[in-house]
Amino acid sequence: MRTWNRAALKSLLIPGGILLLGVALLLYSGWLTLALPALSFLYYCALVAGMLLAWRFHSSRTFIAFVVLFLAEQAGAASSAGSSSLGAIVSAVAVLVPLNFVLTALMQERGFTVASMAPAGLFLFVQTVVVLVLGRGAESAVQPLHLHRDHAGAAISLPEYALFAFVAAGMILLVRCLLTHKPIDSALLWSLAAYFLSLRFGGSVRISTVYSATAACILAVSIIENSYLLAYHDELTTLPSRRAFNDALLRLQHPYSTAVVDIDHFKRFNDTYGHDTGDQVLRLVAASLARVTGGGQAYRCGGEEFAILFPGKTTAEVVDHLEQLRAKIEASEFRRRNGDRRQVPRGPDRRNQSGRNQRGRARLRKGDAIRNLAGEKSQAPLSVTVSMGVASSTREKTSADLVVQAADKALYRAKANGRNRVETASSRRGRMKTAEIA
Repeated sequence: MRTWNRAALKSLLIPGGILLLGVALLLYSGWLTLALPALSFLYYCALVAGMLLAWRFHSSRTFIAFVVLFLAEQAGAASSAGSSSLGAIVSAVAVLVPLNFVLTALMQERGFTVASMAPAGLFLFVQTVVVLVLGRGAESAVQPLHLHRDHAGAAISLPEYALFAFVAAGMILLVRCLLTHKPIDSALLWSLAAYFLSLRFGGSVRISTVYSATAACILAVSIIENSYLLAYHDELTTLPSRRAFNDALLRLQHPYSTAVVDIDHFKRFNDTYGHDTGDQVLRLVAASLARVTGGGQAYRCGGEEFAILFPGKTTAEVVDHLEQLRAKIEASEFRRRNGDRRQVPRGPDRRNQSGRNQRGRARLRKGDAIRNLAGEKSQAPLSVTVSMGVASSTREKTSADLVVQAADKALYRAKANGRNRVETASSRRGRMKTAEIA
């Protein structure tokens, strides 16, 4: 699957990239005329509101990122009284903030528990103390940062190692964002970029405050974006969910087509191989549905049932695309993962009984190894098939509910006629009846 596709680009740029670009354009155009006190108030409002949102939605990683921004801002403010220590503080912060953002991105979300938050809090506290001590110790040794003027304000020339830290962290966050497509990873990338600009233009307090507020706003908006994805996207398959499907139905205008897709014998997969393999099947089918041709958009409506909407298309225009999709899914094979959770022994079975002697344990290990090897060889590739029913709107039948009901009836006919086929609501003759699940 290509990394650079529409979904990846959208998750990368929205909302953080668009927000940062908009703020930069406002600054360069001179349309942002708020005074410094108002900008400072906006910064603290974004910071506090973002922390509250992160706490309310149990987003510990976003909360830690807010704390990193706040401590970095306070460290710079604490050294502002002595310009000789400002260079040491800014240089240290310019290395630690990218490092902390990368570590935050690599963390697992564990909520707000003492066990999960205490190590991060202690780590940040030690960093803060070290930065302040180094700043005071360098008051007489470090030269003030070099400033130069341009049309945007006073810019600071950061040390080369600080620039390297930002570039390296930015590349790591970019790769992670393209791999995960998660709002938090995108927000960390663009918030880090905004904070870099706040340091770069640190000679102008007003411009620096604008970019600091932007960094906090990007993190806050990412929490809202993540909540939207949870509400409108299926977490297992990453396809839009039933709520998104219902909303899309309200926006459809004649003509359009709706296809209802159901995985054949899905319950058999779960009963035979376990729910882990069932999840594999769902992801496999969803990945194929996401790449449907003909201008269709796939949705997961629940369980093993999916739907595809084709705005502006009739049944005759989409049925060939659906047949190609059905054949592609049938040709796909996968090997189930070893170690199904239902087959893992629990309780006393996990431990060897105390009465076994050394020879018995050796025979047991040898026997287990032989059985595991035989089991691995016997795991032949599995395949999956789907049945589809498709219906289109007409001038007499424009209601989305009626079209979906017609597609459901066509799906029932496809199952009754042997599964692994595409049935249309306008014809009772099935298309290309093929083999059942391998």
